[in-house]
Amino acid sequence: MQTQLFINGEFAPSSGGGIIPVLNPFDNSEICQISEAVAEDVDRAVEAAKAAFPAWSRMDPSARGWLLLKLADAIEENAEELITLEATDTGHPVRDARKLDVPRTAACFRYFGGMADKFEGFLPPVYPGFINYVQREPVGVVGQIVPWNFPLMFTSWKMAPALAAGNCIVIKPAELTPLTTLRIAELMQEVGVPAGVVNVVPGYGHTAGARLAEHPDIAKIAFTGSTATGRRIVEASAGNLKKVQLELGGKGPNIVFEDANIRAAIGGSAWAIFHNQGQACIAGSRLVIHEDRVDEFLDGFVKLAESIRLGNPLDPETEMGPLTSKQHQERVLHFCGVAKDEGGEVLTGGKAPDRDELAKGCFVEPTVVAAKPTDTVSQEEVFGPFVTVTTFKDDDEALAIANGVKYGLGSGLWTQNLSRAHKMARDIHAGMVWINSYKVVHPGSPFGGVGESGYGREMGFEVMREYTQPKSVWVNVDAQVPPHYER
Repeated sequence: MQTQLFINGEFAPSSGGGIIPVLNPFDNSEICQISEAVAEDVDRAVEAAKAAFPAWSRMDPSARGWLLLKLADAIEENAEELITLEATDTGHPVRDARKLDVPRTAACFRYFGGMADKFEGFLPPVYPGFINYVQREPVGVVGQIVPWNFPLMFTSWKMAPALAAGNCIVIKPAELTPLTTLRIAELMQEVGVPAGVVNVVPGYGHTAGARLAEHPDIAKIAFTGSTATGRRIVEASAGNLKKVQLELGGKGPNIVFEDANIRAAIGGSAWAIFHNQGQACIAGSRLVIHEDRVDEFLDGFVKLAESIRLGNPLDPETEMGPLTSKQHQERVLHFCGVAKDEGGEVLTGGKAPDRDELAKGCFVEPTVVAAKPTDTVSQEEVFGPFVTVTTFKDDDEALAIANGVKYGLGSGLWTQNLSRAHKMARDIHAGMVWINSYKVVHPGSPFGGVGESGYGREMGFEVMREYTQPKSVWVNVDAQVPPHYER
């Protein structure tokens, strides 16, 4: 596969000649080297996107959609290659990449391929003698920054709606995990997406990412990543007042009520925190359990955590792979130490595994810590296979704990009480609530948060509004004089 930048329909080296090594987190061996995009490369990519925009935005929407549908087919045809690339580059177990990452990526492009010619304007009733129609127009050149935890899937979440709406793209995948995004660019080239419509510039955040955020010819920036970086992007965007869409950190509460189906809650809660090694902004990283059920729940939950099979992500039997980088492994282990320093009880995990075959990798054992709601590890996003446990007495206390952090992205609750479920869903401060489930996503359902989890939404009709702007057109059909000017 290509490891160079993709600008104006061609792969080319960086203007600065820099390279970035891409490492396999299973053993920290080098997979390959990619070209490092710098500010000059971003500028070239923006120029290419600007040149392509008039024709792409005016293309028959169904023709744009057809290209996205062809891309979805190509992704499925090349599924095994993408599965292997994603597993090798990120540490995702192949079983997850095969069941989730690749199918979700194809489904997203297919959904928005169908959306391209179905996102409508409207005709509001106005004064007699006038027709007013409101149409949605693409915003122009869009800068997109994709994180390292789900690079393939998030590439589709960013690209598909923007392209369906008629925008052109300059996308920066994370320097840690750029390989599947570059492969998607190759497939776009193969299915006939015109040159300049999509440009891929892997690079570092402080160079390529910063230039995207400040670039005067970029009309919108869409970012998924940390809250701290999100703030810097907002500041950089002020130069031309570009639109900003942010999907940031999370500290998801996962509440288990006294009437919960405990077996289902245990399995669902393990999925909520241990899938993808806990490297998910929506992870259910705070277990909030009714005091009458905590012993029963933890007995099963800790046993399940200890049974998870760690190993080579390319092994179909592996249930949990390594964290995506050595630096992130060190961050998660740091929080394990913080938990102990604050008096938390480590119920299981809290360290790297001591198996020789995993020693070179970026592994952390599934970790369960009993902690107070105000502890650092209960407030800050750890972003790993690390979950805190606290108890509550009644619904009001559970809600107070759930809302007692600065984030508001994902949340979950387990109960058989329908009235309670809807009341809690109404009152939890979060962009998404799962009831008797967790981490269910679909291209048709909006995804995003509130508070320091950001603003704007991915997916569904909501994201089409993010990538378009309304234009109001007034037509004087038979009005004798404009309103309010009668003599």
